[in-house]
Amino acid sequence: MSTGKLTTMREAVSRYVKDGDEIYLAGFTHMIPFAAGHEIIRQKRKDLTLCRATPDIIYDQMIAAGCCKKLMFSYAGNPGVGSLRCFRRALEKGIPNKIEIDEYSHFGLSGRLFAGATNMHFLPMRTNRGSDLPQQNPNIKTVRDPYTGDEVSVVPPLKPDVAVVHVQRCDSNGNSHIWGIIGEQKDAAFAAKKVIISAEEIVDESVIRSDPNRTLIPDFIVHSVVHEPWACHPSYVQGYYDRDNEFYMQWDEITKEHDTTMKYMDEWVFGVENRQQYMKKIQQDKINKLTPKACMSAPVSYGSV
Repeated sequence: MSTGKLTTMREAVSRYVKDGDEIYLAGFTHMIPFAAGHEIIRQKRKDLTLCRATPDIIYDQMIAAGCCKKLMFSYAGNPGVGSLRCFRRALEKGIPNKIEIDEYSHFGLSGRLFAGATNMHFLPMRTNRGSDLPQQNPNIKTVRDPYTGDEVSVVPPLKPDVAVVHVQRCDSNGNSHIWGIIGEQKDAAFAAKKVIISAEEIVDESVIRSDPNRTLIPDFIVHSVVHEPWACHPSYVQGYYDRDNEFYMQWDEITKEHDTTMKYMDEWVFGVENRQQYMKKIQQDKINKLTPKACMSAPVSYGSV
């Protein structure tokens, strides 16, 4: 099997993520690429525009570390728990630095990615009409429908400098299989100028070719491939490990103060060199608890002659 684009997360971030970039760490609910976010923090990237439909804990950590200049989002919260305290502290108090916000509905932000992925000038949508978002966000505009004359809300394309997408498996060139909840990963990859894929498994190309409908990201848009098991903890990856709900609750307590937040960061992000060292710090009983039992889908036949 050719090594193709295989590299380490440290090398991928060093090569493709620069100060001032617009970054999209993809994954909706699951497969959130925490390992990539932690490496960006360790390399002390700054003045980043962080884009995500749901910023989640990873962007809270990157904001606390001073990486963020602007947050582009459609919902900000610690899912199932409450506020993202570091995000609010930066926005309201400028700790550790003041940040700007660029807010959309879920459909508005995913629509921006779709427009970027398909090279459209803008995306028309109905859901902004009647909401307060157009008054708060100058990027949400209106145009006249040339067919009916109606006024239509539109959002501009989003074309991030870098997208990081985590997948269950891919080959060494980046042809990637995703299953479970399918979010904005495909559009983020096609919209971005550079694409870093991290994967639970690197498999032979024949495995990818055996199930073409599961291949959401093709190799020709991928720049780097990183073999990174458990890259998404405390988020989850369908079929590989479950969501660490206990940590999401602990994060709310950890982040009550900036000092306690940075104490965590010093130990769990700056205090380790990579994801492998991070995982060694997690107790085995926790890993066992998060590891699911196998639940196989029924095989399908694509046919052959």
